Amino acid sequence: MSVENYLDENYPAALDDLKAFCRIPSVSTDPAFAEGIRRAATFVADRLHKAGFTGVEMFDSGGHPAVYGEILSDPALSTYLVYGHYDVQPPDPLDKWKTPPFEPDEREGRLYARGVSDDKGPLLIPILVAEAFMRVEGRLPVNLKVLIEGEEESGSPHFSPTLEKYRDKLSCDLVLSADGAMWRPDKPSITVASRGLAALDITVTGAAKDLHSGRHGGSAPNSIAALVALLASMHGPDGRVSVEGFLDGATPPDPKIIAAIEAAQFESAAYYREIGVAGGDPIDDGRELLIRQWLEPTLEFNGVWGGY
Repeated sequence: MSVENYLDENYPAALDDLKAFCRIPSVSTDPAFAEGIRRAATFVADRLHKAGFTGVEMFDSGGHPAVYGEILSDPALSTYLVYGHYDVQPPDPLDKWKTPPFEPDEREGRLYARGVSDDKGPLLIPILVAEAFMRVEGRLPVNLKVLIEGEEESGSPHFSPTLEKYRDKLSCDLVLSADGAMWRPDKPSITVASRGLAALDITVTGAAKDLHSGRHGGSAPNSIAALVALLASMHGPDGRVSVEGFLDGATPPDPKIIAAIEAAQFESAAYYREIGVAGGDPIDDGRELLIRQWLEPTLEFNGVWGGY
């Protein structure tokens, strides 16, 4: 039997594992879910044991525990470390769910539950694949370590100290993150690089106190109008950032990456249909869309607030 056949034959059991995992309310940002966090960490540790991992332990992070396991097949082989997280975002607002968030529901070939795609399903995949290799071939083609944390959705406040504390145990040749997306539902992918992030807040203040629009409108400066005008000035009609100097220092795209993007033959119209954009495609060329989305710095607005 091949590894692929083993995975196919054991798919129903793997799906049951995922459902059981998703039933655990492991919300890391709310102390009310502390028991769910503990259960989720234990679930991961038990699943690693079952798959054939050794040295399974829960690292004391100073916060929610991180779960570690390893399968060291041959010192001469490369060592890969897979990262993932067992905590999930809060399920609010609950009235937006068609079914309870922590009761997995299958609809039209999809599984719906809080955390099923971020990150409980993806982090189970390398564990299941490792198990398949161990059952079929008795060993892995690489040395494998996994580190599954419980605070990713709350900013990983204890992750860096944990990495430093267990530096020697975590040593490896390559790190892979199980916390990522697939290129398409039928085509897995590996992200090899990501853009960084710099966040900032802009506050615009006009008059020294709140002003009634019925009395002062038309004469007093309106801070919201000034703010939206400022934000609108940051992009041109084609959607590109127009802030002077914004692209200074940006690394030019590697021609090999451009060639790979061209070979993908990405359809921008399909992308906009998928995300529900109506009224024409802002970028009608798939090559141009992926270059902007993957390779160029971007300036996005993640929230605007003003007034009452």
